Amino acid sequence: MIGDPVEHSISPAMQNASFRKLGLDYIYLPFRVAKENVGAAIAGMRALNMRGLNVTIPHKLAVIPYLDRVDDLAEKIGAVNTIVNDNGVLTGYNTDSAGFLRALIETGVDPKGKNVVVVGAGGAARGIVFALIGNSAKLTVVNRTLTRAEELARRAREVFGRAPRVSALSRPDLAALVKEADIVVNTTNVGMHPAEGESPVPCELLRPGLTVYDIVYNPIKTRLLRDAEAAGAKTIGGVDMLVWQGALAFEKWTGHEALVEVMKEEAIRQLRRG
Repeated sequence: MIGDPVEHSISPAMQNASFRKLGLDYIYLPFRVAKENVGAAIAGMRALNMRGLNVTIPHKLAVIPYLDRVDDLAEKIGAVNTIVNDNGVLTGYNTDSAGFLRALIETGVDPKGKNVVVVGAGGAARGIVFALIGNSAKLTVVNRTLTRAEELARRAREVFGRAPRVSALSRPDLAALVKEADIVVNTTNVGMHPAEGESPVPCELLRPGLTVYDIVYNPIKTRLLRDAEAAGAKTIGGVDMLVWQGALAFEKWTGHEALVEVMKEEAIRQLRRG
């Protein structure tokens, strides 16, 4: 895994737990790589014949010029988080987007035809928005800075020929949108440790029949998820997305089906350990 920083990541523990359980001769290690050394890091991957890499912030775009191939979805999103080395041929993938979708579907929620409100338009939002549009959701992106949401909508139109609606993150607009929504997704870092008391969606807007998906995984249960549970809504936490994106990368590297429950148990153990 390369990124800057990487020390906080629980992916090594999660991946290594699955390797051990399956008896596979792999080890997952984090390497802190400065932005000026990204090209050298990818060259090192080739020279050392490393089977794979995960790529995290801030290098998901920067690695692309150094790869031989980029998967169609990763190219559309404009970000790579997984690299596979097949005899010196490096291919980039994006399992963040697929991991988000897999976690949604595994909990019995099909986004097709659903009204979905995505809160946030930053780096994490792009893959999520593309996954939802690609699965025929009716989408609105809400962001504090409207121009950023508009940029994301323009990119979606370029790729898919259609774009989400956009809205500023104001209380009246959010209230009206959530009232009509089937699914609300938080892609911002609001509510992330150490600001566990914050939520991007006021609790009084939440209700039964709504699915609330928060991609923040630390804390395991955010204020938004606690409020949603109290309101009778269905909830999906960020740990599920974290695990599924890791599981999909695992399968690309090893050719084995990932032990999702083992990975999830280890992720939760690491998060509770702090």
